[in-house]
Amino acid sequence: MQTRVVPFTDASIAEAARLILDGQPVAVPTETVYGLAADATNAGAVARIYEAKGRPSFNPLIVHVPHITAAERIGDFRAEARALADEFWPGPLTLVVPLRANAGIASIVTAGLPTIGLRVPAHPAMQALLRAVGRPLAAPSANASGGISPTRAEHVLKSLNGRIPLIIDGGATPRGLESTIVAATGGALRLLRPGPLEIDAERDTAGNIEAPGQLASHYAPSKPVRLNATSSKRNEYLIGFGRIDGDANLSPSGDLIEAAARLFDLLHQADASQKPRIAVAPVPDEGLGQAINDRLRRAAA
Repeated sequence: MQTRVVPFTDASIAEAARLILDGQPVAVPTETVYGLAADATNAGAVARIYEAKGRPSFNPLIVHVPHITAAERIGDFRAEARALADEFWPGPLTLVVPLRANAGIASIVTAGLPTIGLRVPAHPAMQALLRAVGRPLAAPSANASGGISPTRAEHVLKSLNGRIPLIIDGGATPRGLESTIVAATGGALRLLRPGPLEIDAERDTAGNIEAPGQLASHYAPSKPVRLNATSSKRNEYLIGFGRIDGDANLSPSGDLIEAAARLFDLLHQADASQKPRIAVAPVPDEGLGQAINDRLRRAAA
């Protein structure tokens, strides 16, 4: 894949919007760092974010929207969350709130959690892209996983050249630091990640993963999970892959992007089934398969 770097113009935003609506991720500046944006309602498009970044695990991703009204369609904003949004949006604040039923967000975005991280960005390029696409955008930092967060287009190109089709060059990002993340899910406000804004919130020490930048296990099913299963045992719901079929299949063709896109939906489906145990077929531990297997190991732990 050829990666093109183009300046921030109306024409480049229109091109980026076409690529996103076609299921591709595009790098775009925000006021914090450059983000790798994809359609948050399209599971396959979000899986391509992970593929491009080489992300080792499916952390929840921040969803960007153009204004508070769009955010309230997706998340449940109680009084304390609304007060923070009114004070700091648009800006470098991410609010983790309960996810609304039927919000239309792909489950890979939230890593199967009942909450979602939402942000209204202030940067004109990201705002223009949101308006052009007309959909919420999942957008982690536009760099290979584990690398330094990018604050210039050249940083993105050095990290992701050949992995994404387009980088919108809007110059250096003004903040240069990822957004402050606050959980407003009931009870006291909790600071999940420090950032450019100082918010009066308790520092979270529970260790549960609710947002990027936290080190803890992810959502796990309520049932025991057996990995690398080539067939189902009695009372097991088998999630297949490739030629190993089952009650459901991550990807009959063995496509890792499709498997990543379907992973959380099928885990939920298996957890809701009548069978008391879950089995999962082997997934190649390469490329995006490494992220899938990381998530499955956490689910089985």
